[in-house]
Amino acid sequence: MAAAAKDTGAEAAGQARVTIRQVAVHAGVSEAAVSYALNNRPGVSEQTRARVLAAARDLGWAPNIAARSLGTARANAVGLVLVRPPRVMIVDSWFTQMLSGVEAELNRNDIALVLHLVDRIDDTIDVYRKWWAGRHVDGVILTDLRKDDPRLDALVEIGLPAAVIGGKPGLVGCSTVDADVSGTARAIVGYLRALGHRTIARVAGTEELFHTGQRDAAYLDALDHSGLDRSRYRVVYTNYSAVDGMRAMRELMSGAEPPTAVVFDNDVMAAASLKVAHEMGLAVPEDVSVVAWDDSDLCQITVPAITAVQQTPAHQAELAARALLATINGGEISHVTMQPGILTARQSTRPLRAGRSA
Repeated sequence: MAAAAKDTGAEAAGQARVTIRQVAVHAGVSEAAVSYALNNRPGVSEQTRARVLAAARDLGWAPNIAARSLGTARANAVGLVLVRPPRVMIVDSWFTQMLSGVEAELNRNDIALVLHLVDRIDDTIDVYRKWWAGRHVDGVILTDLRKDDPRLDALVEIGLPAAVIGGKPGLVGCSTVDADVSGTARAIVGYLRALGHRTIARVAGTEELFHTGQRDAAYLDALDHSGLDRSRYRVVYTNYSAVDGMRAMRELMSGAEPPTAVVFDNDVMAAASLKVAHEMGLAVPEDVSVVAWDDSDLCQITVPAITAVQQTPAHQAELAARALLATINGGEISHVTMQPGILTARQSTRPLRAGRSA
């Protein structure tokens, strides 16, 4: 107790407050475990909770009284900060379906959705801190997880409950609802291989996103599973926009060994690729087959209609919102992996034309 009194006095003299990170290092546990233990939330064992509390006493940790005084207040709102250009979100059906899923679950529970758009990932953390300081939300939903995402550590430090749409399974500190990208990639590659295609390319999203890396690994696994040569597989990264998708298609089809099939990470880029093919004098699917990872109405109204994978982003988002509300209400963190998407064959794919090199 004397040590605690001494540390508190030092803080009053101007020294820095003991942080959650320091307590975590001292206790030999994660920052998430410290947050749960100090806030008396479920998610850690009693043994871990006791070790964290002992470490906090040793270091003289003191709670933020202003924040803790608001601990029993509920905002009855959930926050969602999106870091994508508005021009991309407007035409990408994934976002509208995702938002409808979140809203469906929140509406059933009389919870409001607070939506905010920012330009940079660091801006997201600033919004979280303001929301927490003003007690505007009870938790947040994350999308577009980065490979080394600074939001995760920030949320643990702040103490905001969170759920991730598309996060990696087993992520510490928040619930996740992930898609089976491996199963989906195998379905696409297996289908194209059955049509005779051996030179397959992919137009991917932003390279820094975690799910882009997931798909990178899943496609390589699918190529191996189908017995295809990895050296003939090409990937071009984009910002998901139609313009960037067109650039990627033109780059691929202008190469020395153009692919016989191209898979796009969203429906908008797949549709835009048809224009490029026409401008280059290429016929779809006679000269090149086109597949979209995400199905939508757009894939069904193009000429030719685009072969695509039926995903369920609304249901995925609904499950994420449900998991977040459960955590807010004292439940355990959960990790869910959904079934692979279902591939729907349409007119943009066909067996490799006789005489065309695979």
